[in-house]
Amino acid sequence: MEETARILVADDHPIFREGLIRAIEREKAFVVVGQAGDGVEALNLIRALHPDLAVLDLSMPAMDGLEVARRVHQEALPTELIILTMYKDTRYFNAALDLGVRGYVVKDSVSAELLACLRAVTDGHYYISPAISDLLITWERHAASLPTAAPPFERLTPAERTILSRVADNKTSREIAQELSVSVRTVENHRTHICHKLGIKGHNALLQFAMANR
Repeated sequence: MEETARILVADDHPIFREGLIRAIEREKAFVVVGQAGDGVEALNLIRALHPDLAVLDLSMPAMDGLEVARRVHQEALPTELIILTMYKDTRYFNAALDLGVRGYVVKDSVSAELLACLRAVTDGHYYISPAISDLLITWERHAASLPTAAPPFERLTPAERTILSRVADNKTSREIAQELSVSVRTVENHRTHICHKLGIKGHNALLQFAMANR
């Protein structure tokens, strides 16, 4: 029998939040175990309930969705995160990916996409709303300009190349560390060295480069 995924829903608009919960619970594979109206409450419930997934509004009082994601990431909590947002902005999108967020859905299409997102994330995949596909196009165009200015791959050690290949798969440092049986700090150090050797700055630039040079 398929295991039911336990879900937390956090949004500061009660009517919208209840609508999300009703939509989620129509699917037998999911059960909502908690709900929150602000980020602090959401984080406390994630700590207490350890849901499989948390659906977080980006804009919430007390603590926004990205700050909740940052705390979850820092505390290595096992809950996978999905961000809901009204914003089609590369800053928020990139920040969410850096924090290990698995799903990113634009609110104006959430009714059609939320269940698909939950299924994808439950199966270990990423889900990005098609409404922000223009952000991915921007990534690819920028990434295409990076290799010409970067030093050759020969400067990377075998360990660094291994890390780079995992980065290209959109894996977080924590996921890479678990897969390679090393510490998260070791992975972060490798990422820093790779960026230095390739002349690029920031985790997003590293992800762009890795995806463009699989």
